[in-house]
Parts: sequence; C-alpha cells; structure tokens
Amino acid sequence: MRKSNHYRSDDQRRQRRDLSAAGIEPAKGMGQNFMTDVAVASWIVDQLEIAPEDTVIEIGPGMGALTTHLVKSARNLILLEKDDEIVELVRAKYGSLPGVTVIHGDALHFDLRPYFKSQPLKLIGALPYSVGTEIVRRWLTNPSPVQRAVFTLQKEVCDRLCAAPGTPDCGLLTVRTQLRWNASMVRKLPPDIFVPRPKVDSGVVVLTPRPRHDLPPFDEAAIDHLLRSGFSQRRKMLRNLLPPRDDRPWDVIAAAAGINPTARGQELSVAQWVALADAWRGHDAPPAQRDDELFDVVDEHNVVTSTAPRAVVHANGWRHRAVHIFVLNAAGEVFLQKRSHLKDKMPGKWDSSAAGHLDAGEAYLPCAVRELEEELGIRTTPDRLQLAATVPACPGTGMEFVELFTTHSDQPLHWPPAEIETGLWMSPHEIDAWTAARPEDFAEGFLECWQRWQRPTPQP
Repeated sequence: MRKSNHYRSDDQRRQRRDLSAAGIEPAKGMGQNFMTDVAVASWIVDQLEIAPEDTVIEIGPGMGALTTHLVKSARNLILLEKDDEIVELVRAKYGSLPGVTVIHGDALHFDLRPYFKSQPLKLIGALPYSVGTEIVRRWLTNPSPVQRAVFTLQKEVCDRLCAAPGTPDCGLLTVRTQLRWNASMVRKLPPDIFVPRPKVDSGVVVLTPRPRHDLPPFDEAAIDHLLRSGFSQRRKMLRNLLPPRDDRPWDVIAAAAGINPTARGQELSVAQWVALADAWRGHDAPPAQRDDELFDVVDEHNVVTSTAPRAVVHANGWRHRAVHIFVLNAAGEVFLQKRSHLKDKMPGKWDSSAAGHLDAGEAYLPCAVRELEEELGIRTTPDRLQLAATVPACPGTGMEFVELFTTHSDQPLHWPPAEIETGLWMSPHEIDAWTAARPEDFAEGFLECWQRWQRPTPQP
C-alpha cells in the first residue's frame, strides 16, 4: 500500500533530525540523497531474494534505510561506505552485529577478487546519481562474482540499462550491460521519498546473469571497441562510424552479420552486435576443441602404446598427456582462465592460465610453448618456462600425465572466446582461500596441479 504524504513527512523529519544530530550535511558532490520511506526500503531489500548462504554487499549504506532490513535477513553482510563521517555512524550502529563487516572504501576502487570465494554474492545499493553508472559498470564487468544485483538509480539510467533495441534509450550502456546481464526495472520511485529531494525520478532495477548459451562466444575487447565507435554519434549510420576495413567493404560485413547496411547502433540487438563483431573479425570462431585431434595413448608408466582421436581417448578414459602452465605477473599474481561453456570437459570452470593436450609425437615443453601462444597470445621460448611439478594420471586429471610449468609475463593477454570466456589475475593466497572454500568452481585438473605447486616465498 502506498504511504500517505503525512507518513512520508514523518519519515523525512526523522531522517533530517538524524542527519542534524550527527552533524552531517548531504554532500552534493557525492550525489547523496537518503531514502526515507521505510516500506519502500523493505520492498527493495525483498527484491534481492536473500538466501541463508548468501553474502550481501551494500554499497553506500548511508543512514541505514536499506541496512535496517538487510541485517534481519543477511547472515553475512558487508557494508561499504565512502563518506568519512557516515562510515563512523554505520560502524556505531551496525558494526558490532554478528555477521556484519563495515568497510571504509570507495566503490569505484573496490577490489572484488577476494569475494569470488564468498559466493553466492548479491549486491544492493541506492547509488549516488553522480557515479551510479560507473559503479554498475565496474561491479558487473565480466568476470564478476555478483549473482544478483538490485540498484536504486536515476530513472533515466534504469531506462537505459533495460532498453530494447530501436528505442531512444538504447545506447552504449544498454549493450555493454545486456551482453552479460538481464536487466529489469521493477519500480519507479518519486523524488519525495528522499532527503534532500532530487530533481528527477528514481527507479529500482534488478540484474541477473544472462545465461551463457543465450549468445555465441564473443571477444569482449573487440566488441567493446566497436560499441564505443558505433555509439559515438547516435544519428550517424554504423557504416560512417566504424573504422574502415581494407580487406572487405562494409556491405560485405553487414551481410555477414545479417544486419541492414544502413543501420545505426541503437537499432541492433545484443545478438546482432555479437554477429557484427564476428563479421568484423572476418572469420568464424574456431570450435572449442577438435574431436579428430590425435593423442598418444600411454600406459601406467607414461610409455606410449598407441595413438587415438581425442573423442575416443576421452570416451574410454585412456591415459594420455597434457601440460598446465601458471603465468605469473610482476606482482606475483597468477592468471586464471574461465573455461568456455562450449568445452567438452569442465565447461565454465576456472582453470590454469593455459593448459592443453600433447599432440601425438609431441613433447611436453614444446606443447607448453604452443599452448601459451594459442590460448593467451604469449610468444615465448622454452628457456623461459620452468618445470614446477609432475602429476601422475588419475581421475582428478582426467587420466592425464601432466607436467606443470611456470613462467612470468606482463604481456597483454588475448584469448580465443570459444576456448576461454574470461580471466583474472589473483594472488596465490586468495586462490588458496577460494579453492578451499569453493573447490566446485575449479577444473579438477587445476586443483591437482595447484596442490602440487610449491609457491614461491612472497617478498617482504
């Protein structure tokens, strides 16, 4: 039931008294507008659908409109507050409650990597108007541990997040978000439930991960490059905005993508943008694996006994050979890849930086050099790889005799989207914590290699 204006006024007076008592003046530069309607706040928290096993992060708890309801249902609640004065109020009011952690930090610079081990992770916040769009982009860019998000934002931002192709609100933010997320605006909020009162309406938007099978694999960097060009001037046709290709005309690219050659960026669906990115690259994505690859079949002593196609080897559980490579950067972090959902083994699992089977007649070290270039675009030489461990064939490796190599690289990484969905750099300490908390997130072969790897001693 909608609250009467009388009760809203009571809520607003109470909020103003609390702000005044704390000596706090809402900061216009930070876009602070505090929600006052208790019933609306409770309803917004309900949209997060909190389960007992969830970790919940609230961005900008402020004066606690949402927090008051979150503490009743979230067993593990993290409150992230940037404001130097308000964070002390949040600590005083909620910091001693069981399961509540208060963090003084900026959502635009918050490191989400430690929270992969805390999934299921859900996110909520009445985001500042000034930086709301940037917060959404930062927290939901792939890879993200967030599995559901409920944001209060300017209504015009909600409209852009949820826009359909061909509508005035469809733009760069729309496609960037909808490539990975389903977005739905579930409620419009009037200005009079906030203190100070904003000049525009607000809205509540719910975001959930888009199923990976909705779209074919795509190169996120390549498609983002096209999106930035294609939406740089809304009134212009794509043929006049996208960088020209010397090897083929625009009409050929448009035909290959199945789009109108006179189309503008806002007229394309998300699926059409993916098709356009593929056509722009000029070739179809390679399969995630080839079943006709020939492998050496080996005995229990890793001695070759025969050769057979990949599909046959895997179907029969025969012993064969593989390499795994851990790539470390200058900070000592290890790159983890997330396997494509198209992989025949362990789809969607986190895995070693690079890994692959030895071809028939191939040795381990040359295979490691080849896999680094094929999977990550790293060109290197055998002398830059170090043998770190050997892993016997076992069910955990998929009956593969594995040699694990390590190497250091700060080269830009590029991967085939049919093989690898995404990746991230993470410290060995955080990977230890993640694998202990959620081993089901990882490929079994990686876990076998990770357990056998002797971590380098961190430098003081």
